[in-house]
Amino acid sequence: MNIGVVGAGIVGLAMARELMLTRGARVTVLDKEDRVGAHQTGHNSGVVHAGLYYRPGSLKAKLCRDGVALLREYCAEHAIPYDEVGKLVIASTAAERSGLRAIADRARENGVPGLAELDALALREIEPHAVGVAALHSPHTAIVDFPEVARCLARDVEKAGGSVRLSHEVRALRETASGVEVLVDGPQGRRRLSFDGLVVCAGLGTDAVARMAGIVGEVRIVPFRGEYYALTEEAGHLVRGLIYPVPDPRYPFLGVHLTRRIDGEVLVGPNAVMALALEGYSWRDVDLADLRRIAAWEGTRRMAARHWRTGIREVAGSLAKGAFLKAARRYVPALTGADLVRTAGGVRAQAVARDGSLSDDFVIDAYGRIALLRNAPSPAATSSLAIARHLVGITSVLSS
Repeated sequence: MNIGVVGAGIVGLAMARELMLTRGARVTVLDKEDRVGAHQTGHNSGVVHAGLYYRPGSLKAKLCRDGVALLREYCAEHAIPYDEVGKLVIASTAAERSGLRAIADRARENGVPGLAELDALALREIEPHAVGVAALHSPHTAIVDFPEVARCLARDVEKAGGSVRLSHEVRALRETASGVEVLVDGPQGRRRLSFDGLVVCAGLGTDAVARMAGIVGEVRIVPFRGEYYALTEEAGHLVRGLIYPVPDPRYPFLGVHLTRRIDGEVLVGPNAVMALALEGYSWRDVDLADLRRIAAWEGTRRMAARHWRTGIREVAGSLAKGAFLKAARRYVPALTGADLVRTAGGVRAQAVARDGSLSDDFVIDAYGRIALLRNAPSPAATSSLAIARHLVGITSVLSS
């Protein structure tokens, strides 16, 4: 069995490894960038989510919990640093207590271990500089270097006889009676490759690949940029682990939080503003063709009509450092404007349905010999090894 995988992010590489380990497949990974994990994998905060927020019984909830166990084991086997720094979800007002209780109930139903509900005094034993009326502590929430995990997965694929072809951009594809033909542009020019089946884990590029295959589907990717500040080295001691707000249940975004990374840096963010290009990492990145396609999707227009007030607030926050500082000071009041410095952000590939709703769960579509991961939001990196195992199990062309 000869399988192609489009996308050398952490999920695509996990998929390639799983196919080789469990199906004995010959696998070729294709990516237009010159390095693995160039987009969402390389621009996230590095949190290994424990499964606090996700609807019990959802694919997210199951694959997150399975993924944590697989990722922890994988990191141990490959000597990749994995640190259970713990997470506090803090209710900053009495009105947020009910939301915090709902998160605690969900987390317990999802099997998250070691949870503790804390009062205002007890939460300061975990985070001495944090404040709030109550908190939920998840001591086993961890941090890791996801780009390093991706690089390690790529090495695994190549050691097992697979191929990771970087700087190979998919230009066209078609399904044939016997498989899938893919036209790629690479360093040696244009080539035609043939596979028995194709898995698309292309993140921000998923819609483009789906169009090549003539696959319509019920969701489209809308890019949301998440911007960050980092704490200065002098202020880093104010945050020991992970400090999160009680999120608004209407949105799949968690809101501005404080995140200690595996290298010791502490991030403040992200916000969520609609990007002006699929790879729109700053306000300067504008792609009119991307914008036309995004605006043409009726789901985008319905989403904008429903959430325009929130969109305006997010844009205003993007332009004002004070908005980040205000959000962070709700939980760590000792922070000052001088403690925050702008740092690199990322772009989230968010699937939006026809009715304007933001898809909160993983979305997987299979069409003949082509399988598409249409929506892979957080905790996709945490869940990557479990997503791969799940995809192999449910997609017939990959199991033959």
